[in-house]
Amino acid sequence: FPLYPLQEHDIETPGGVLHVTMRGTPKGNRPIILTYHDIGLNHKSCFNTLFNYEDMLEITQHFAVCHVDAPGQQEGAPSFPSGYQYPTMDELAEMLTSVLTHLNIKSVVGIGVGAGAYILTRFALNQPELVEGLVLINVDPCAKGWIDWAASKLSGWTTNLVDIVLSHHFSHDELEANQELIQTYRLHIAQDINQENLQLFFNSYNSRRDLEIERPILGVNEQTTNTLKCPSLLVVGDTSPAVESVVECNSRLSPTKTTLLKMADCGGLPQVVQPGKLTEAFKYFLQGMGYIPYVQLSHLGGESVPTVSMTRLVRSRTHSASSVGSVDGARSRSHTNTQGDGAAQAVEATADQPRPRTMEVSC
Repeated sequence: FPLYPLQEHDIETPGGVLHVTMRGTPKGNRPIILTYHDIGLNHKSCFNTLFNYEDMLEITQHFAVCHVDAPGQQEGAPSFPSGYQYPTMDELAEMLTSVLTHLNIKSVVGIGVGAGAYILTRFALNQPELVEGLVLINVDPCAKGWIDWAASKLSGWTTNLVDIVLSHHFSHDELEANQELIQTYRLHIAQDINQENLQLFFNSYNSRRDLEIERPILGVNEQTTNTLKCPSLLVVGDTSPAVESVVECNSRLSPTKTTLLKMADCGGLPQVVQPGKLTEAFKYFLQGMGYIPYVQLSHLGGESVPTVSMTRLVRSRTHSASSVGSVDGARSRSHTNTQGDGAAQAVEATADQPRPRTMEVSC
């Protein structure tokens, strides 16, 4: 991002002040990319590796990026005053409307991880006209169950907050095997994040309610079902503790607008461990929406590769009738440019086939 102007804002919202970092300038009618981090992280520790990856420049030259830090989670954040009531997850989602209004942003493509993925999903359910697409990493659509709650209470008596947050991000095997990565994030969580504020954010996430989304029945109730209306890419590492939650979320979303991407040899932080694969998947996702006419891959010497699906990146694990449509989605918005015509034709070619299933891919 060194070539792009950086602006930091502290934006007043009904739920309190949000620290926001804007990189680049919005491009015409294009949406901006809006990110939201997970618990124990801030926008830098969650997304710098991804957005500093070389191939990401192919995306950021087309889009401005807005990084949101949850209240009190940014670097150097002071503690909240005694008695401060931290926003609920629903309130955190509502606060994003004020951010878009303040920055004069018309629409977004969201990238969220964990708690941030939940917040962006809730925002898209509440304000579908403002969200054109979502990349949801380690998303959990469910409320915290009683057993999970009891386990966290028990672990809270015997384990410190840093260890609990690490177990949220990484599987037991990853905690044992990837000592260098774990130590890096252990130090970051313990030293760079205000611990009192982190506890408040953690408690808010643990008190989340179920997103109450359900998979629509095609041709019957797409317009009335509570589900995401925009194209969505669900991402999870194959050894992540969030695998079951992401699969559950996938089962509740429209099969024609959703892709589930499982990353091999990857744990709880795919945007950190596999930034190249995630960048490539994100490029195809945006191109399917009609915003990038071709994909340039650095490992192909800058060769332009026309595509209407993610088949270059992955192999399909299913024989889904909607394997192209689930990536690209039908785009009917007036400002989607004509570069997406190929994707639209691919969707039309599969629209009449029965019982489409979400594409599940692996890379």
